[in-house]
Amino acid sequence: MNQSIRRLSAFVMALFVVLLLNVTWIQGFQAEELRENPHNTRRYLDRLREPRGPIVIGETRVAFSTPFEAGNTVQYQREYPEGTLYAHVVGTFRTTGESGIEASENELLNGTDDRLAVRNFIDILTGEQRTGATVEMTIDPRAQRAARDGLAQVGRNGAAVALDPSTGAVLAAYSAPTFDPAEVTSVTEAEAAAARWEELSEAESQPLLNRAFNETYPPGSVFKVVTAAAALENGATPESTQPAPAVLDLPQGGTLPNAFSGPCNGGSPDTLAHSIEISCNTSMANWALTLGEDKMREQAERFGFGREGLEIPSPVAESVYPEGMGGSSLAQTGIGQFDVRATPLQMAMVAAGVANGGDVMKPYLVDRVTDADLETIVRTAPRKYSDAVSSRTAEQLTRMMVAVTEGAEGSGRSGAIPGIEVAGKTGTAENAGPTHNWFISFAPADDPEIAVAVLVENGGGSGGTLAAPIAKSIMEAVLAG
Repeated sequence: MNQSIRRLSAFVMALFVVLLLNVTWIQGFQAEELRENPHNTRRYLDRLREPRGPIVIGETRVAFSTPFEAGNTVQYQREYPEGTLYAHVVGTFRTTGESGIEASENELLNGTDDRLAVRNFIDILTGEQRTGATVEMTIDPRAQRAARDGLAQVGRNGAAVALDPSTGAVLAAYSAPTFDPAEVTSVTEAEAAAARWEELSEAESQPLLNRAFNETYPPGSVFKVVTAAAALENGATPESTQPAPAVLDLPQGGTLPNAFSGPCNGGSPDTLAHSIEISCNTSMANWALTLGEDKMREQAERFGFGREGLEIPSPVAESVYPEGMGGSSLAQTGIGQFDVRATPLQMAMVAAGVANGGDVMKPYLVDRVTDADLETIVRTAPRKYSDAVSSRTAEQLTRMMVAVTEGAEGSGRSGAIPGIEVAGKTGTAENAGPTHNWFISFAPADDPEIAVAVLVENGGGSGGTLAAPIAKSIMEAVLAG
């Protein structure tokens, strides 16, 4: 009998040990995971009770929380009065997660950030409820509306990004198609909101995708600015020439034609400057072959290609210049084809780097953050991201890009603004479907205030006809003051 009792006691003790270990594991190692789990009912209710701070663009609160009574408690509904206009950059605050600035600045907005500790302590002493900070964004409403209207007019998916080249502040970041955050954030109609989010997530047009930051495309001929920069940085001048036949025989077989019939300079070698003005394929492919893969990649990386982990503070997809290529592939990269991939933000950074004398500034979306007393607790200081080219090369590229919009044979004359000198570059990128159409630009060319990249997905036309007018309208909106 004693032996049976001892065995039973040992078994019971073992069960207690297992139970204690399980509790320790849950409380010590899985607490955070369980607390943040979207199926955690307590966390769900906690999020509904968060009086989040507002997000401001210009003078408008584009996201804020309004209280309402739910039984014996006060809950908060997130409101987005501007609807689809800022959906991708502002993001959404849902009971199951966040996106955009709502995600990247979540702890500031919900008031748990350590930088709000003093403010929170004062609230405790005075019996006030903890409130989140106010996040003021860099977006210029005029530029954002011009981007929206321009893409709506062409009726295609796409994206537009505008930067202040001297600081890196993001003045516009619009992605089409878009969505209405109000449809996916309702607290009182939570099931309908969740169903709508699921519907948008599965839509073939990908309206939840921020094409400005999180999708890469073949840049096509706008990448010729990078190729020209590599040439100038390695001893060429705007008057240096390359053969520019109607069709280039590639080193490993195959051919590369110009976008227009015939050679680029009447059969003679074409200058680098003229090749940029008319967007000559064959001469720019020859420049890539002459420079070689290492010099081409080095120049691309100096503009930001191949750099992981860029956050502005929203995460940005990595733009890519390929490795380990043969001569035929290398030639194609000179005109932004083969496996060259870039986000619209990246191509705006290329334009901004040239505009800023060769220095690429780190893009940023948040201007400053203030507490409940409107005291500034965070202000973004402009910071250099990379040295892309020398100031001399930047000036040479600027003159070449001005010829694109003002030259007699310029491919981007529809991007010109009367009375203001615009530096630009067109792009028409081959892909599996109809061509993507690009335009990058900055203005005024002699004292730049704005740099722009516009992408029209599968437009099937040219960058000069489809994308350049959109870029023009964005630049005009900002320069009009």
